[in-house]
Formats: sequence, structure tokens, C-alpha cells
Amino acid sequence: MTVRNRVLILVAAVAVLTAVGLASVLHASARADRRDQAQAGGPRVTPGTVTLTGHGRMEFRNMAWGPHRDEIVSVPASDPSGPRTASGVKCLRFYSASGTGVCLQSVHGPVSDTYRALILDARLHTRARYDVPGIPSRARVSPTGHYAAWTAFVGGDSYAGTNFSTRTAIVDTRTGRLIPTLEAFRILEDGHVYHSADVNFWGVTFASDDNTFYATLATKGGTYLVRGDLRTRTLTTLHPNVECPSLSPDGTRIAYKKRVKGLPKDAPWRLYVLNLKTMRETPLAETRSVDDQAVWKDVHTIVYALPGDYGADLYEVPADGTGKGRRISSAAVSPAYLG
Repeated sequence: MTVRNRVLILVAAVAVLTAVGLASVLHASARADRRDQAQAGGPRVTPGTVTLTGHGRMEFRNMAWGPHRDEIVSVPASDPSGPRTASGVKCLRFYSASGTGVCLQSVHGPVSDTYRALILDARLHTRARYDVPGIPSRARVSPTGHYAAWTAFVGGDSYAGTNFSTRTAIVDTRTGRLIPTLEAFRILEDGHVYHSADVNFWGVTFASDDNTFYATLATKGGTYLVRGDLRTRTLTTLHPNVECPSLSPDGTRIAYKKRVKGLPKDAPWRLYVLNLKTMRETPLAETRSVDDQAVWKDVHTIVYALPGDYGADLYEVPADGTGKGRRISSAAVSPAYLG
């Protein structure tokens, strides 16, 4: 092959690669433009005033394409699929209680994104900021609003497999005192201190006493429900095969996702409710795999997210195992109920 032919081949290859790269950029740009435009038939979203106080409201991250995508929006709890009022505050994960909110955000940098947690007041103004060491996953606020918690992936990006690592933090929203990782807590199993280098925690849910919380502990290939004590900095194992717990408003039950044998490895979960007094498990009527930390709408109803056309949709199902799951809002995730 002559030098001239080699040069022509090299020029042709560079031209092809340039065309492919340009096409990729244009495709990504076009997709971003579409995400910024409201889609016909989608929910109506308009800007307005959103607060974290009041009664009978539901708030969540809006996933509908358009100028308000990823913003926290507010709707009547009685009409979750109705028109949405957009706050202007964008979050990847969100939760609120008693006028306090936690918003997990991405911060776009020149090389890569970083992440942070914002503590919000009742008018969604930022009271405090904290660095988050990985991809945001779960967020919760205590019923009193005095504590907030969040979980991030610091290695891996899915709970479905085993090759991941998480970091879970809790902050006192009144003083700003941060517990950067639950791994600093002492673990008690059957009355004995448990030690292992492979422990992971995620999915905090708070009781109303400003001391007790529940979370998932993962170790040695298994998961466990643990009860946490903020004063003594201890975690006590309670029940196996519990992930992403959510405490009922009356403090008697835990809604959670449970790995069920025989299901696909990338979709292994079913929703259950655990009675904390009897440790009796009740499978819920939702038959699809739910990778979410469910929310209690009230003492009778569980709300959770499933994949949808724009990322996720919200569903509800009775907490007693009867009925069936039904969609209540499209293009929505991370719900919280006020009042």
C-alpha cells in the first residue's frame, strides 16, 4: 500500500469518526431540547408558590418533560394527577415533614457532576448544604422535621446486584450536627456486638420520638432491618430480608421491599408490610418488582414508584394485602404528604 493510499484511508477514518461524534452531539442536543418542551397529553405544570406547610397537599419531583422537569411540584393529595404547581427548586430525591425538606441535587461541573444535600425551610429556602459523596438514592425527614437522612451510592449504582457500596448520613436540622455515616454506630445482633468490614446501610425512616429510626443493614450477602438509637449510637438487628423500610404513621408497621426467590436478578423485589410487634409479614397486592422506598399516604395506603415513560410513575396499594396496585400520577417520584 502506497503512502498516498494510507493517507487517504486515515483521512476517511477521521472523517467518519468526526461525523459519528457530531451526530452523537446533535442527537444529545435534540434530546435535551425535547426534554425542555412540554409533551402533548402530559400533566399541566405552571410556576407558583410552593410551601412545605399546610394540609391536604402532596409534593414530589416532577418528571414530565418541559421547563419544570425535576422541580418539586405541589398538587392536592385528593387529586394527585391534577395540575401541578412548580416550585423552581430542582431535586434528584426529595422528602419533607413538619415544614422541613431535604433535597438531593447534582451540581454540574466542567469534568463531572458532584452532589449535595440541601436542608430547606417551609418556603423551600436553603438553610444548610452538605456534600454527598456519590449518586443520591434515598432521602427522609423525621416526623418532627428535626432530623434528615440521605443515602448515596459511593460504588455501583443499583441495589439489584451485590457490587455496590452506600453511605448514609443523618443531620440534626436544628443544630447542623452531621453524622456522616452510620458505619460509626455499634451494631448489636442477639445482644452481642457485631463486627464486619462489609457493612452497608441505606433507607433510613424515622420514628416520632426524635431518637429512634430504622434502616437496612447489608452484610455477608444478606440484608436486615435494624432499629437505630441516636442517643446511644447503636443499631440493633430485628428481621432478615428487609430493604428500604418505611415506618407507618402510627409507628406499628414497616413497609419494605423484600427479595423473593425465583424472581429475575435485576427485578427481585416484592412489597411487604412487617408488624413490628409480632414480626408477621404481609405481602402486598402489587406483583411487580418495586425498587423504591415506599411512603405511607395514611395508615391504610402505601405509595411507591415504578418505571414510566418519563422515568417514573406513582402507584398506591392497600397496606393490608388486599386490593391491587393502581397508578395515581404519571411522571412523578419522591412523594411527600403534608398535614
